[in-house]
Amino acid sequence: MVTTRRDIGDLLLEAQVITPEQLNEAREAQKAAPGDLGQIMIDLGFADTKQVMQARARLMNIQFVDLSTQKIDPNAIAAVPEQVVRRHGVVPVMKSGNRLQVAMSDTQNIKAMDDLRVVTRGLQIVPALALADAIQDAINRHYKGEGSDSNPHLPAPTSINNGAGDVLGSGLAGVKDAIESYKSREITEDDDPDAMLQVAEQAPIIRVANTIIQQAIQIGASDIHVEPDRRHVRVRYRVDGVLHEEMTVPKYIQAPLISRFKIMAEMNIAERRVPQDGRIPVRKDGKDYDLRVSCLPTIWGEKIVCRILDKSSVLLGLTKLGFLPDVLTEIEELIVQPNGMFLSTGPTGSGKTTTQYAILHKINAVDRNIITVEDPVEYQLSGISQVHVNVKAGLTFSTALRSFLRQDPDIIMVGEMRDLETAEIAVEASLTGHLVLSTLHTNNAPSAVIRMVDMGVEPYLIAATVIGVLAQRLARKVCSNCADEYQAHASELRVLGYEPKDRDETVMLRRGRGCEVCRHTGYKGRTGIHEMMMMNDEIAELIVRRAPLADIREAGKANGMKELREDGLEKVIQGITTVDEVRKVVFTAGH
Repeated sequence: MVTTRRDIGDLLLEAQVITPEQLNEAREAQKAAPGDLGQIMIDLGFADTKQVMQARARLMNIQFVDLSTQKIDPNAIAAVPEQVVRRHGVVPVMKSGNRLQVAMSDTQNIKAMDDLRVVTRGLQIVPALALADAIQDAINRHYKGEGSDSNPHLPAPTSINNGAGDVLGSGLAGVKDAIESYKSREITEDDDPDAMLQVAEQAPIIRVANTIIQQAIQIGASDIHVEPDRRHVRVRYRVDGVLHEEMTVPKYIQAPLISRFKIMAEMNIAERRVPQDGRIPVRKDGKDYDLRVSCLPTIWGEKIVCRILDKSSVLLGLTKLGFLPDVLTEIEELIVQPNGMFLSTGPTGSGKTTTQYAILHKINAVDRNIITVEDPVEYQLSGISQVHVNVKAGLTFSTALRSFLRQDPDIIMVGEMRDLETAEIAVEASLTGHLVLSTLHTNNAPSAVIRMVDMGVEPYLIAATVIGVLAQRLARKVCSNCADEYQAHASELRVLGYEPKDRDETVMLRRGRGCEVCRHTGYKGRTGIHEMMMMNDEIAELIVRRAPLADIREAGKANGMKELREDGLEKVIQGITTVDEVRKVVFTAGH
């Protein structure tokens, strides 16, 4: 009898961690973007890291160790030097005779196994699985912290080398320790580049830079800001769209720290007069991240900003982006059309790209030829031909689009319609039997067609090609860990268009008290606020007649369009977000 080999999905299903439907969805996601099935389960929110690690241990027939409750044998700790456990991110747990059980987050790390055998003089190493964060906590509890920087010839305690390896560290305390251990003379931006390079490669500077990155990823920041000031260097993280000051470091750390970021991003450390761009691929806890790095000269020195892109976020389905059921139904209806143009609009940072990638992930299939042109390509999708704009080489949005039409595409995604030439070719593509996805920078959905007219596209072409426009914003969600319900006067919702039934009407709303999970903000995570305008004959006629924006908006509302504030109101009533948050992201002066 032929037996089918089980995988981690089967084990999670047996343990009733996931449902059969969730397993099927994860397998489909794996087909579209190949990767580890367990990590895909985590990214989709079907299982947590501990549940996946326990299932992986069962699959490999080894023990899973919960280091938060496991008692660690002092003899095991004494058997392995601190520099080895920190280098490989492992911790010895139990020593029995000539057997040493070692907790690891990656049991396939052959180099770690070899080093352990050498330093323990031939003990039999028995690997066990454990969570990476728990391993670091255990190392910090059971070792004295003397092995990281005492010997400059040892490898750095972190392992971002051109993006390879995991970012490991000991949190913000690690920054303080590293700064205190930095004994070199003060280096300024006027120093010789060779001297700067030498200092930037010192272990304390590497540790500071890596810890800043590790901490940002750990708390879910989208951006890192390293900002020189007159007397110090400020480090801020953008979390859920809001900047928070995380730490300050001494001024004498500025030049080597900035140089360290430039080295990792493969920038020219000798050039300090003009802006530069680069990228740092990073791997942490089995997940891949891409840091887009920008360096800008300021009066106090060069400022570094890193945009953190989580490559696994492209697995987010449309159902995870906060669409109300009726809006989701309309989008799913549009993206299966054989031709036409579907536009996403909103300001920078409103989630347009995430929505576009979620749509591509949804419609990606072996029987469709999908091509994208982007600046830059933020996430790589298996089965889709993605083109990166290169203006210096003459590869612009418009030149790429012309070539696309000779590549027999079914679906084309244009990262952004920036000029008339690009817009006209996109219109031509949709007229000749292609579904075109693209983005525009406008405040609401009806404004998108006015913007295209302003660019010079003929109104009759817009009416003939645009099938729908989605405007969106991102609003912070109430922290589920510290959320409280409270009675609010219905008049508080008037600003969002709510009409109280009587003067004394009250509504039940939610708000966060503030806790460790949400960093005492009361908010954790973000959700979309949407405005979906479906094209119909009436709206098309108004566009052709160059009708005022107000008329197009009223026609859209008559066709079922909910304005941004109405969508936000519904999410406030559902307890997802707050009135203040919707007001902040939806309303602009004069509207």
